[in-house]
Amino acid sequence: MATYKKRGYKPKNKEERVELDEQNSTTAEVFSSLDEGASKTEAWVSKNQNYILGVIGVIALGVLGYLAYARFVQEPKEASAANELYYPQQYFDQALTNDESKDSLMTLALNGAEGKYGFLDIIEEYRGTKAANLANYSAGMAYLNMQNYEEAISYLEKFSSEDAVLGALAKGGIGDAFSQLNQPEDALDYYQKAIAHNTNDYTTPKYLYKAGVVALSLDQKETALGYFERLKEEFPDAKESNNIEVLIGQAKS
Repeated sequence: MATYKKRGYKPKNKEERVELDEQNSTTAEVFSSLDEGASKTEAWVSKNQNYILGVIGVIALGVLGYLAYARFVQEPKEASAANELYYPQQYFDQALTNDESKDSLMTLALNGAEGKYGFLDIIEEYRGTKAANLANYSAGMAYLNMQNYEEAISYLEKFSSEDAVLGALAKGGIGDAFSQLNQPEDALDYYQKAIAHNTNDYTTPKYLYKAGVVALSLDQKETALGYFERLKEEFPDAKESNNIEVLIGQAKS
């Protein structure tokens, strides 16, 4: 086995001299190989430096362009869209508490008035912004309240959010629209998506109840029972649990 030899070491015999010569030869070959590789690399870099600098320049311009777009285009666009969203949202909120004028207020929220944008204008004019995404949700819910179920589905499907409540409400809203269109299988599918989106005290009991009722109507009693029992066990204080024993009895019968 080779052993470490200090600098200036003199071999004691012929065998050690041969071993030392081999080690020196191997070391020389390694450094020679490294020098050769470095020379080839330098030559390649020298030959292709214009290409390399061009690629670096393109990447740098791309990064700077993205930063400039985000700073001087996207951010002002986001701010403007958020400001525009405030006006139709007021009409939408009023409509939820005013049954007599609900449809007219929802229409104002959708289409705007007095030179102000409605949800539909914001979706069109501010595509790609957070406000346009929220406008899809509000437009979908407006159409749902106006019993225009196909339009409700269309806009709610365009809405995307990881928010615990809004994300679940959007999926549940699609379920409600399908239910009103007498498509219970699709309704159940979206109620299940609403349940899976997030577990919380507001949306989860709501859609556990609806999923159970629809499953029961489809004669999927085992599925319905699972939803009703989960509702009873996890959310006993929710209003949806008030008559849960009756529903559990129907699912078991």
